[in-house]
Amino acid sequence: MEYHYIAYIDEAGDYGLKTVKPIDENGSSEWFILSAVVIDAARESEVAGWVEHITASARLIQRQMKVLHFKNLLPVTKTLVCTSVASLPLRCFIVASNKQNMRGYANPFAEQIPSKNWFYCWMSRILLERVTQYVKQRSIKHYGEPKKVKLEYSECGGLSYSQMNAYYEWLKMKSGAANLFLPLGDLAWETMDRSLLKVYPHKERPGLQIADIVASAFFKSCDIHDTRECDPQFAKLLRPRMARSIYKGDNLISGYGVKLFPSYKKVNITSQQKEIFQFYGYPKQWWDPDPSNPRAYRPPIYRRRPSTQTPRGRNLPATRAPRRPTSDEDM
Repeated sequence: MEYHYIAYIDEAGDYGLKTVKPIDENGSSEWFILSAVVIDAARESEVAGWVEHITASARLIQRQMKVLHFKNLLPVTKTLVCTSVASLPLRCFIVASNKQNMRGYANPFAEQIPSKNWFYCWMSRILLERVTQYVKQRSIKHYGEPKKVKLEYSECGGLSYSQMNAYYEWLKMKSGAANLFLPLGDLAWETMDRSLLKVYPHKERPGLQIADIVASAFFKSCDIHDTRECDPQFAKLLRPRMARSIYKGDNLISGYGVKLFPSYKKVNITSQQKEIFQFYGYPKQWWDPDPSNPRAYRPPIYRRRPSTQTPRGRNLPATRAPRRPTSDEDM
């Protein structure tokens, strides 16, 4: 199928929830970061050259480097590669989940979802809300109609992409039945097609190596347990390429190109960990539902509004129906 855009998707940290640092000494990572790097498909043939150039420059510093992998780079090399990525014709998105509040959480709706890795799927869905809306807006501007985006995921251990593909089809069905209650946050399904979801080993796709740089730079900016002290300098260098919302002209990166979970007010992190999110515009953010995590989702119950007249004619306050959940709190 023809496509006009490509989104390379990679992650940093792990999505385990049974045990989580720092609550559990040997738990899974405190953070899970999912990134997407979006390019015009017309530039697909250029991506290998971009990465070759970045890799060649990095090898002038680290001569033994074989594959461009952010976590294996020296600080000076990380600065070089992030500066290089910031000069490329692409757009970057990240969703960052601090998992402390999700520790031990079992999704009560998981049995309804056709995937065992529901947390990864949920994070991917939040990421794609933004990516597909961006693609839709950009393609309408340039082509006069929505165009397709090819999704290339980095292969990671234990994740079934066939299940995730089924999950997207399930979401699409629910969306078509108006069951998602997403006034702003549904995926732009007209930009997606099941045949355009692909999975590749990291080292085989140069675009995935760029997505790794983005995800890992943000992981380093807020992690203090797996990579020692957090260092936001590398993620800050990516600012020119982080996606900005054009919704109502707000032009915000926070909440759009950079999305934090749980909300900025609720997240239990240090001031050093908050620095990168403040740099990108928090606490103000675009698309800020409350609550903003899947633990908080409850199926809405709609009740008929009772009469405001009593038998004696006295007025009573009207009963409000529960607020519909918005995009980021719905699975």
